[in-house]
Parts: sequence; structure tokens; C-alpha cells
Amino acid sequence: MTDSFLILGGARSGKTRRALALADAMPSPIYLATAEARDGEMTDRIARHRAERGPHWRTVEEPLELAQVLRRETRPERALLVDCLTLWLSNLMEAGRDIEAETRRLVQALADCPGRVILVSNEVGLGLVPETPLGRAFRDAQGRLNQAVAARVSTVEFIAAGLPLRLKG
Repeated sequence: MTDSFLILGGARSGKTRRALALADAMPSPIYLATAEARDGEMTDRIARHRAERGPHWRTVEEPLELAQVLRRETRPERALLVDCLTLWLSNLMEAGRDIEAETRRLVQALADCPGRVILVSNEVGLGLVPETPLGRAFRDAQGRLNQAVAARVSTVEFIAAGLPLRLKG
């Protein structure tokens, strides 16, 4: 795949805004949402994101099977935005899935995708060491996932205060 992006950053850094701008440059973009509306706060957040995207976006909701959706939905003429890998990882962990195997499937699907794919992910390793074993396992798994995806994509950007810093590509 030649036109692929990983957009990294902290919470409220402007990651999604940057990813939307990259995808809006192409016709008929697809938003692949990994979030699930499990409470009122997340329901409101999802509604805000939909409103920000506008009516020309098609939304596909998939909390677990990213590789399958990437293979099914990517086309040379359109962009597919995955928001976000961090929620996908937490969904996988909650479901008891094999994170290494799922990461391999995702990376292989990225290699096979014919169109623009933009993946959004949190950089969670810059803060305090999590207090719990689960928190540390999540932080470590997120770091490994981000590294695997960054190695596969053509462009990696880190977003801070809404400003992109090009790390690769």
C-alpha cells in the first residue's frame, strides 16, 4: 500500500481532525468506527463525531474485525479512516482475543489495501506508569501495536496541540 497514514497523539490533540482532512481530499470517504456506545457519554461523543464528518461520509461500525473490513471496503479511489486503534485494542483485550495475531492480521490487511487508509491511534506511553497490571499490559500492547502499524504505513504523523509533526514519509 502506498498511500497509508498513522496519526498518533494524545487525547484531544487533534488526531481525528487531521485524519478527517486527509480523507476529505478523496471522494466517498468511509469512517470505520471502533467505538461502541456503551454509555451516555460515549453516545454523545459518537454523535459529535458524526456531525463533524458531514453527510458525504459513510460510517462502518466494527469493534473487532478491522482486517476483514479493510479488505472489503478499500478501493483505489477512496479513503478509509480507522478511528481508532486504541479503542480497537481495548475491545480485543476485553474480548480475550490474541493481540499479536490480530496485529499481524491488521498489518497484512494494510499491505493488501489498494486505497488510502488513515489510522488514528493514541500515544499512551508518554505519561505516568499505570498503577495496575492491566493498565501496564494495555500501555505495552498499544506501544507494540503502534510500532507494527508504523512500520507498515507510508506516513506517520504525531499530533500535538493540533499541529502535525511528520515522523515518517
